[in-house]
Amino acid sequence: MQAFERYFLAANRWALILLLAAMSVIIFTNVALRYLTNQSLEWAEEVSRHMMIWLTFLGAGPVLRYGGHIAVENLQDALPRAGAIAVRMVVAALLFAFFGFMVWYGWLYMQRTMFQLTAVTQIPFAYIYSAMLIGGVLLIVHFLFVVKPYVLRREFASDEHFDANASASL
Repeated sequence: MQAFERYFLAANRWALILLLAAMSVIIFTNVALRYLTNQSLEWAEEVSRHMMIWLTFLGAGPVLRYGGHIAVENLQDALPRAGAIAVRMVVAALLFAFFGFMVWYGWLYMQRTMFQLTAVTQIPFAYIYSAMLIGGVLLIVHFLFVVKPYVLRREFASDEHFDANASASL
């Protein structure tokens, strides 16, 4: 299971790295062309917007696993250990319900927009909305790996690549 988790996280990270790199190259090229030649790539803004949507949904899982999302922790800090665990169990259940909601509605949006095409690239909007479905599935998988230590001890994953506590203190 640890090998699967390691490969899963690595694949997610590489997808994010490649998407961000491609988006950066597209935007830089478009800006350079616009100012140097008075020409621009017609599709650059649309494609980079869609890549940003995918980055957001694919990146939510790794941020979740390291505790990087905004959270209000005053209530669980004020409660005794058993009460704090109960609060975190409710939070975990609500998060799983929300992620399931994302998957379900991502699927519905994909079905409804399969024949609606984007303005410039003429690809189905379903490909854009599939980011919501895939991101929801990834959130579920990432949270499954960290939910037990989160509920019992309010601990998240940590490694040499990301430290949520250090990031939050900036």
